[in-house]
Amino acid sequence: MAQILIVEDEANIVSLISIRLERLGHSISSADNGITALDLARKINPDLILLDVMLPLLNGFQVLQQLKADPATAAIPVLMLTARGHESDIVAGLEGGADDYLIKPFSFPELIARVGTTLARHRQ
Repeated sequence: MAQILIVEDEANIVSLISIRLERLGHSISSADNGITALDLARKINPDLILLDVMLPLLNGFQVLQQLKADPATAAIPVLMLTARGHESDIVAGLEGGADDYLIKPFSFPELIARVGTTLARHRQ
């Protein structure tokens, strides 16, 4: 299936998402801050990044900006997964290059559907 990088500083959320996605056959890596996220993205070149906004060191918008500015990571699809649900946050994420934006709390069926759709779009 796919290599997915989860960028989230709450370990319980990483664990729950990982379990669900691994059951579908995906391989999961995780980072709990923006700096580690950028390093891992360059190192493993994941098929998809699930990116929180509120992170230590670099926030998710800064990570997204750096990912999209780097030719080595610019094509990696990013699904923002965050509690930041104001319209201005959603617009900033999408205009910054995110492929999708999902607000916490989320349902796992919706997350799985959005992951599948995003991966399918980028495999074409």
